[in-house]
Amino acid sequence: MRPRVHAVSGGFLGPSGQARRIRRIMALAGYAPRFGLPGPNDLIAAWGHAPRAARAEAVAKRTGAGLLRVEDAFLRSLFPGRQGEPTLGLLIDEQGIYYDPSRPSDLETLLATHPLDDHALLETARLCMARLRAHHLTKYSAVDPAISAPPPGYVLVIDQVRGDASLTHGGLHGPLSPHIFQEMLVQAQLDHPTARIVIRSHPETAQGLRNGHFTPADVQADRITLCDAACSPWDLLEGATAVYTVSSQLGFEAILAGHRPHVWGLPFYAGWGLTKDQTPHPRRRRTLTRTQLFAAAMLLYPKWYDPCRDRLCALPDLIDHLEALARAWREDHAGYDALDMRLWKRPHLQAFFGRWKPLRFRKTASRRSMVWGAKDADIRIEDGILRSRGLGAALTPPLSLVRDDLGIYYDPTRPSRLEALIAAPLPPGGSERAARLVARLRDSGTTKYNLVGARPDLPEGHRILVPGQVEDDASIRLGAGNIRTNAQLLAAARAENPDAVILYKPHPDVEAGLRPGALTDTSAAALVLPRTDTGWLLAQVDEVWTITSTLGFEALLRGLPVTCLGAPFYAGWGLTRDLGPIPERRQARPDMAALAHAVLIAYPRYLDPITRLPCSPELALERLADASTTPQPPALRLLAKLQGLLASRTTFWR
Repeated sequence: MRPRVHAVSGGFLGPSGQARRIRRIMALAGYAPRFGLPGPNDLIAAWGHAPRAARAEAVAKRTGAGLLRVEDAFLRSLFPGRQGEPTLGLLIDEQGIYYDPSRPSDLETLLATHPLDDHALLETARLCMARLRAHHLTKYSAVDPAISAPPPGYVLVIDQVRGDASLTHGGLHGPLSPHIFQEMLVQAQLDHPTARIVIRSHPETAQGLRNGHFTPADVQADRITLCDAACSPWDLLEGATAVYTVSSQLGFEAILAGHRPHVWGLPFYAGWGLTKDQTPHPRRRRTLTRTQLFAAAMLLYPKWYDPCRDRLCALPDLIDHLEALARAWREDHAGYDALDMRLWKRPHLQAFFGRWKPLRFRKTASRRSMVWGAKDADIRIEDGILRSRGLGAALTPPLSLVRDDLGIYYDPTRPSRLEALIAAPLPPGGSERAARLVARLRDSGTTKYNLVGARPDLPEGHRILVPGQVEDDASIRLGAGNIRTNAQLLAAARAENPDAVILYKPHPDVEAGLRPGALTDTSAAALVLPRTDTGWLLAQVDEVWTITSTLGFEALLRGLPVTCLGAPFYAGWGLTRDLGPIPERRQARPDMAALAHAVLIAYPRYLDPITRLPCSPELALERLADASTTPQPPALRLLAKLQGLLASRTTFWR
């Protein structure tokens, strides 16, 4: 049983979002802070060695209680804590704190004594290291990989903020000298007399929040430059020939990137045989691999928090969430002019794309333009494949939208971002992640719209499912060949399969009377299946014939043969039987996992309907599988009921 934890400062018990997040993580970890006078067997929470920790230290000295040091975890958030964003994890330490080398910490004890030889642990560490690097995730992940790092071949010198606790408590016997940074810079020049020197500013210094140790006065036009751009630290490390640091976390990431950094302080990662240490550490005698260092520091030591599920989580799940969060910021932080957007969509689009800079629903000169569908603009958006529990035509907000800067996925007349992703190599762990997601999708019966439907008795025989489509849909207009109507599709399927049991499923929008495509003659079908459960139906059939329906992709996910008479996004890659006009540029031959990764993970964006945060496809799938978590707002339910009556008489919907 853990000792009771008392808090004596508002940093833990205050009303701010950050304080609430800290309390929640601590409670989930079994360290819920409380008021009251502590006893000698209790713990008092202190925020690291920050100035506000002095009160906790004084109370602990008077009462004989122990200290519980708490700090932000190594993947904190998009922005520094001074900008108000709650942390995604905590380091909760009963011995000391990781950046104070004068006494052991829980992390140092792990690194010194834990076997760190479990195969599964180390494999997870390797994969997480690769994912952080591939997706440019770091302590503050609001970095933009599109911003170029300096030309490679430089020596990287890492700055830190003045007065940081890792410096004031960074020596064996007290604070590190503030002159250590100038000494380090001089030594870097002596060690590399002909090399360019790039000084990396701390993010808080770059944003004007705190002063660093280097200023423009240290710049030498022909030798030394300051880098305060929001470029990726991983790109900076890739271009460096050597790295110098005092105790920055970027020194830890340098190790992960393959460097052996010159270290002038005594950070947690020094002394284990992975750094060139200016000062040896008297307690650290073990030699570790970078994978073991990462496993202890990132998998075993922190308490990671999933804000969408409100629970502690493992690092891979935290990376899923942070990847979604960082991607949304990188794509959206410059803002958009969202043009010609229907009124009912605007609040949801604002939540999706206007989190950091609100959308403007008019044209300006300074922003990228965003439109719905295949019209000309800088960015095109559309519904994703895992969309909602309900129809878009019924005004059900989507959990997923795609954002395309090249074209749009259903328009094969020009390249799209989805095509580029399908043809691109998978990121680390991408194939396995896609396979897990597809398995969950199949097990849960999740489909694009997830409508509750009938499960009728079906005739025996070789069953071919023919999904009807909306005949004026853009995917038909842009991607169909000679077969362009539901009647033609049904006739073609029957002509080639005279003895098959052909099952025709009308499109839900057509059934609802919201879009054109109803058939008057269905004699070519053995059975018409109105309002049928799509997920269940796909498990009952042997193959699918379609023009461009996304149901063909859902069939591929379930291992069914698919014949395409048009050119949907999933055709032309060697995974379908193609009878339509396939673009010649589709020459890549991905396997099913690679296609699924592009379509379900890399291309769409997801928004959690509960927390309204950008989220992973795994979380979106959980929400879609649970009808109670994705309700349609009452106003839109009423609007949807009125739509059929008013749509032909008003332009309100546009």
